[in-house]
Amino acid sequence: MDRVILHCDLNCFYASVELLSHPDLRDFPMAVCGDPSSRHGIILAKNEPAKRFGVQTAETIWQAKKKCPDLVLLPPHHDLYRAYSKKVNAIYDEYTDLVEPFGIDESWLDVTHTLHLFGGDARALADALRQRMKEELGLTLSVGVSFNKVFAKLGSDYKKPDATTVISRENWQNIVWPLPVGDLLYVGGAARKLLKQYGVTTIGQLAACKPDTLELLMGKMGSQLYEYANGLDRDPVRSRYDAEPVRSVGNGTTFPQNLTTRQEVQAGIAVLADSVATRLRHLGMYAGGVQVTVRDPQFHDRSRQRQLPAPTHLIRDLTSAATELTEQLWKPPAPIRALTVTAIHLSQAGETYEQVDLFTAPAAPKKEKQEKLEAAMDRIRGKYGAGSIVFGAAQPKKEEDPLP
Repeated sequence: MDRVILHCDLNCFYASVELLSHPDLRDFPMAVCGDPSSRHGIILAKNEPAKRFGVQTAETIWQAKKKCPDLVLLPPHHDLYRAYSKKVNAIYDEYTDLVEPFGIDESWLDVTHTLHLFGGDARALADALRQRMKEELGLTLSVGVSFNKVFAKLGSDYKKPDATTVISRENWQNIVWPLPVGDLLYVGGAARKLLKQYGVTTIGQLAACKPDTLELLMGKMGSQLYEYANGLDRDPVRSRYDAEPVRSVGNGTTFPQNLTTRQEVQAGIAVLADSVATRLRHLGMYAGGVQVTVRDPQFHDRSRQRQLPAPTHLIRDLTSAATELTEQLWKPPAPIRALTVTAIHLSQAGETYEQVDLFTAPAAPKKEKQEKLEAAMDRIRGKYGAGSIVFGAAQPKKEEDPLP
């Protein structure tokens, strides 16, 4: 029996919630944005009138204002968005216990075994959900209905706002294959550019590729995208109450001012690595690798990752690896707007091992000392607060390193 999966996507969520308090702005172009003075001045969400001017999410405020000089800007209220998200998911819970959020404003619902309780018609159920959202919460919803998660999401994106799209066994090739390949789940900018070099610009062209060729070009992701394009996605809808396995632990920040010296960058890395290492220890996990992402003032991101010689959750090890990776991506005085440090290839305590070099002195005593030091830091922070003690590498030096 085919599954029946809905993907429910709240339209212009942040903006729609704000308009509940500002109904007078409903017919005017408006957007929710970050604070320009703190360098988070980008568009977070926009309403339909702003969309018609070409205003896009994640573009800078000045770009949006250039397109739409009369754009009304409102500050975000994230607590309010979380509260509405909970209300929305509570409605979904009335139809199935398999509700998997995909961000704050999207969720998958598997109604395969409950649909008969609501009339047995998936399209009618989707329409009923849309009506409830409007009547009870004042929000609009786009719903995709299909036999797997990937096509259900394509359906919710296919027609907006406030629409239902059914992608069935009978029509999926006609609807899905002509779509741009970038519409497919997890096909980002880099993957789209790579595929375009080989003449693949639509999902149908991706589906026609040989899976071995895609795997050669893109690794495991290539095989996964081949399955997605051919309707072979079997990923289950997971209840949000089920614990999701932790695959990575990261922390990133946008700096108040661009970083241009090694001293500034090393201090920034140390603070981020400290946060990541602390979270790893709280989770009882170790990192087998580290990834660093560097963002410049033009919002261009570059990333590198590397395997670690031994799994670790120590600040010193993560800082050292992240610093080496950053040196590969950046040369001073090129400005850095934002940095992200991510622990990858995670393993639980007790699953780790370390390859021993027979020709060098063992590092166990030194590592054990560092373990005790950082465990003591965790206890102090737990008692006196996160800022009560800082790892030495994260403290700024008095003298500025000269630029080369």
